[in-house]
Amino acid sequence: MPAAPPPLPQPQENAGPPELLQLGTGTDEDEPCLRADAARNRARLLEAAERLVAEHGAGALTMEAVAAAACVGKGTVFRRFGDRTGLLAALLDHSERKFQAALLSGPPPLGPGAPPVERLRAFGCALLRRSIDELDLLLAGEPSAERRHTFPPRRFLRHHVALLLREAVPDADSELLSHTLMAYLDAALIHHLTRQCGLPAERVREGWLDLVARVTRTDTPDPGSVPPAVAPSA
Repeated sequence: MPAAPPPLPQPQENAGPPELLQLGTGTDEDEPCLRADAARNRARLLEAAERLVAEHGAGALTMEAVAAAACVGKGTVFRRFGDRTGLLAALLDHSERKFQAALLSGPPPLGPGAPPVERLRAFGCALLRRSIDELDLLLAGEPSAERRHTFPPRRFLRHHVALLLREAVPDADSELLSHTLMAYLDAALIHHLTRQCGLPAERVREGWLDLVARVTRTDTPDPGSVPPAVAPSA
């Protein structure tokens, strides 16, 4: 068997254990002295915005619609998020925080405590579920081509996959394979497969389980033995 290729050089920012990376919206949630009532109001507005995106898509999201759904004045939404761009950024940040927290400290197999292959399976299933549920929002916040692979949340997720691959297949080039696995979970590809090609979500999910099995040289699990991942709770 030929020797495995040497791993890619580790970027400085990826050295050491993974840390929770946040988008940083510049909102008052990042200030340590945020009042409890302001935090509750912000969470209420984000929940209303999430419902609107789920029901009507990110393209239909307006500050007025969020105000009506949350039963507050329009000025409250503008004061909290600045404009529609700020609102979309806050929604993405909120979603990323929940997903990253589930990876770092949530229950297994998505969180710590399960074997690496099980965590890889759960990671892909959870990210697919999230991508399908929030597809319009993720596409609206898609970074430009030159930032796609350096965008902090995406870099965090790829680094997480590389760490699991390093544990599961020590002789593999985990850095390159992590890019391959993340490409399957790309929001634009999920849009193409599910909305343009009409593939059912279950088939895409089974494709992920098959891909993980081939990369890690393990058996493909019985589809019924891997429960569908649910979105991380708030």
